[in-house]
This record gives sequence, C-alpha cells and structure tokens, in this order.
Amino acid sequence: MPHRLPCEFFLIRYVPDPVKGEFTNIGVLLREAGRPDAAHLRFTRDWSRVRCMDADADISMLEALEGEIATRMRLGTADTKPVLAMIEDTFSNSVQMTEPRACLAENVVAELELLMKMYVEPLKVKQDRRRTGRAAIAVAMRTQFERAGVWALMRKRIAASLYTRPGDPMKIDCGYRPNGVIKMFHAVSLEGDVEAAKVLAWSAPRLYEGVQRVEGATLELTAVVESLRSVSDEGKEDLQDESTERYRFGVETMETQQIRVITMNDLARAAETARIDLRM
Repeated sequence: MPHRLPCEFFLIRYVPDPVKGEFTNIGVLLREAGRPDAAHLRFTRDWSRVRCMDADADISMLEALEGEIATRMRLGTADTKPVLAMIEDTFSNSVQMTEPRACLAENVVAELELLMKMYVEPLKVKQDRRRTGRAAIAVAMRTQFERAGVWALMRKRIAASLYTRPGDPMKIDCGYRPNGVIKMFHAVSLEGDVEAAKVLAWSAPRLYEGVQRVEGATLELTAVVESLRSVSDEGKEDLQDESTERYRFGVETMETQQIRVITMNDLARAAETARIDLRM
C-alpha cells in the first residue's frame, strides 16, 4: 500500500451575509500535519456560485486574496492565526476559514485537486460550453503561469489609469517586474472582430510613457491571441479569407505599436521565462 501522509485542510468560504450564515466554499488550504511550512492553496476559477449569492461581490478582491495568503505563506509559515486575522481585517467576516479537518494523502497536490472537486467546484451538468474568445485566452494564460509557479507573484488587473490618465477603464490582465523591465500580458481575442486589438494598440504609447515616468522602467507589453487556425472558418472559403485578413490586421495593428504578439501555443514558453525571471 502506498505511503499516505497525514494532512489537514481548511475550507475558505464566502459569506455575503454573516447574519444569515449562508455561504459558498471558494478555496482550500491543505498542509501536512505538523508541517505548517508545507502548505498548498487553491481558489476556485469559477465564481458563478459567488455571483449567484451576491451579484455585487468584489471578485477582483477575492482573487487578490488568494495571492495575499500565498505571499504570507511564502514569507513565513502557514500558521492560520495571522491568515485568519488578515482575512477578518480585510473582509469583516464575509470571508471565513473553517476549523481544520484531517485527511490522508498519497500526493498532496493530487489531494488538493480532489478536495477542490469535493467541496468547492460546482457540479458539472453534462458538458460545459467551451470557453471561447478572450475568456478562453485568459484562462489558458492563468493556467500556464500557475503551472510555472509564478501566478501568485504577479500583479493582476493592472489599472492603466496608473500610467495614462484618471478615468482610463482599461485593466491589463497581469504582469511582473524582473529588474528594470516591467512585463505585462493581456488577452486579446481576434475571433469575431479586432476592436480589442485596436484599443490596446491605441493605449500602448501612453502605457510605455507612463510606465517610464511612474516606475522608471521599460514596459514590455505582450498580447496573447488565438492561433490563426482556431479563428478561421474551415470549409467556408469566403469567410475563411475574411477571418484571416481580420486576424492579420489585428496582429499587425498591435505590432506597429511595439506590442509583442504571441499565441496561446506560446504560453508555456512565456511562463517558463517568467519562472526564470522571478528565480522560482
């Protein structure tokens, strides 16, 4: 029989109305018993349950909480007391952590996945609709950075208004600073139309200037797009030509503003570069 590690896990819950006490689980913190330094954390990627309970829920704040907890775990230990204190101070009991529960694990990472399926992720009814467009690119981007172990170290939803002007609504998906260069990544779908590509291209010069002025650093801006094959309409020659021309227009529009354009197929390489940059 394979050796099984004694572990304990905590469920992290979103409680929109502490008086009612209704909640939905949003994450799992798992650690080996007696080893607070050997902890693993995972939050949900599907916030539909949270939105169903609370249409005004601040999803960005909840996503940022995962990174904050992970940072505290890296800098110290996974002692739950300071983590609980931080959660209570930030969310006023709208986010709570349960008492520890015991479990046995052959593999800690696999056990974390199992606990997420059991307690956090919504049940899948038949087959989910395939994510398309920008949502698919954003999920793929996050997945690859997570696999490289750098997602928690990256800034997310970076407000362009920090570098352009107040009122600018654009938010760049993620980025990091490996010395004198700030690298930012943004999902841009060329499926359907190229408006997002034109907006990013228009914003790029202002972002470059603003990053240099505010951060004293050079900006390397990367747009992540679908592959050309995925947006072509196979079997429909006229539409295929149209979608190909639209795709190339979007890519060229961004590249003329010194935006690096990569496809989803290049994400693993970009994530590995980030891992090296951040010395993970």
